[in-house]
Amino acid sequence: MQIEVVKSKIHRVKVTGADLNYIGSITIDETLMEAANLIEGEKVSIVNVNNGERFDTYVIKGIKNSGDITLNGPAARKVHKGDIIIIMSYALMEFEEAKTFKPWLVFPNETNNSLT
Repeated sequence: MQIEVVKSKIHRVKVTGADLNYIGSITIDETLMEAANLIEGEKVSIVNVNNGERFDTYVIKGIKNSGDITLNGPAARKVHKGDIIIIMSYALMEFEEAKTFKPWLVFPNETNNSLT
């Protein structure tokens, strides 16, 4: 039996931009992507701490060490610059493997470029 578990999480990161005219997705600083073990094109779930919005999109690699967290396309309507969001991805795995799996958890500071 397989179950879906959290694979990666960037907890409480600040939105730096919202670009309604882009084709869609979330741009994430490459440093944060690496720390959270996310890849370009990977599906992610977004939770907006400020307004409770929840939605899915996919990752676009941002400039390394830029602190960039930009929601693009229709998702830009669900956030405002300065909002705090949580970014999560999930993986399917066998039940026994899931019992011992440890997700990549990232806790950025207020500028999105220092990790704790």
